[in-house]
Amino acid sequence: MNERITTKEGDIMTFNFDHIVSRFGTNSAKWDGMAQSLGSDMIALSVADMDVPAPPAVVDKVCEMARHGIYGYTDPFPTYYEAVRQWMDQAYQWKVERDWIVYCPRIIQAVSVLIQKCTEAGDRVLIHSPVYQPVAKAVTLNDRVLTESPMQLVNGRYEIDFADMEQRMREGVKMVLLISPHNPVGRVWTREELERIGRLCIEYDALIVSDDIHADFIHQGHEHTVIAKLSEEIAERSVICTSPGKTFNLASLEIANIIIPNRDLRERFKQGLLQAGIHNPTFFSVPALEAAYTSCEEWLTALQGYIKDNITFTKQYIAEHMPELKIIEPEGTYLLWIDCSAVSRRESDLVDWIQEKARVSVSYGTSFGSGGEGFIRVNIAAPRGIIQEGLARMASAYPLNR
Repeated sequence: MNERITTKEGDIMTFNFDHIVSRFGTNSAKWDGMAQSLGSDMIALSVADMDVPAPPAVVDKVCEMARHGIYGYTDPFPTYYEAVRQWMDQAYQWKVERDWIVYCPRIIQAVSVLIQKCTEAGDRVLIHSPVYQPVAKAVTLNDRVLTESPMQLVNGRYEIDFADMEQRMREGVKMVLLISPHNPVGRVWTREELERIGRLCIEYDALIVSDDIHADFIHQGHEHTVIAKLSEEIAERSVICTSPGKTFNLASLEIANIIIPNRDLRERFKQGLLQAGIHNPTFFSVPALEAAYTSCEEWLTALQGYIKDNITFTKQYIAEHMPELKIIEPEGTYLLWIDCSAVSRRESDLVDWIQEKARVSVSYGTSFGSGGEGFIRVNIAAPRGIIQEGLARMASAYPLNR
């Protein structure tokens, strides 16, 4: 199935996201890593990168750069900063000053450096669980105290428990790690929720570090708000982490934009990067970002439509073949958080069903910390055929159908 998009000029563009490209033999963490540990007969619906090629304009730019043949040291020059500024304004109506933008290879590196430079050993850092664990591990690996504020599942929708959050803030939280939209539960925080988070951080003098990497995948009826937009006071204690990595499937090119309005925080972060030996971007990363942010709007619109259809397909398939499973309605991201507790809350039972019998690789709930028991996370940013095969395997081995 081709996704058809009408450009602003009235031209018709088509994109084929159904085409399956094998990723075996490409050092893929998702596919080759799975094959090495579990076997090449598995289907991967796990790691949060996409199984569709990057936009043609990005591929063309990378090939053009590759043909140049000299892969020396590079730096981000004015066109990089302008591309980031243009994207933030166009996508989120947030006008960013050039000086606020700091290049860093990966958001998780930025989070770790910020923890090192903006908190002290033994300080408390708060996250809302269940949550993407590399962010949580960045806290404990840097000898800070991980403070979890568990979200509440209310009528099929996760909500922040603000009473619990405030109680934990009173205990001396120095930093709040916000995942916006949230991975794995798919929440897109409302303006009101973000304002409450901002007020708590102001009252208890905590820094906000917001990982916005999934922000370009927001579903109908929801809107992504950059928390730093809410007020100058909130912006002065906010670090916004963005990247084209998820949006355009460029994760291994390693480029993230760390946006820090506060000059003192920004200088501390820059010093931390230098101390960690992080400076030049890779040869391909900046050209790829510039092409993605300036030439791929139609491709992204088509992809967003395809992912929407993948979500609909997955929901319908599960309702028909595995109706006891409950999909948490995603407001954002290309990840589905699925309650499998009707089968079992014991992860060993889910592994036996999905991994051992169905031969499908998913992300299991306990890997996202407390509150994940009995859940799985499924990545549906893939050709429909891969998703259909994975779901069919799961249905054929589904314990409740026996």
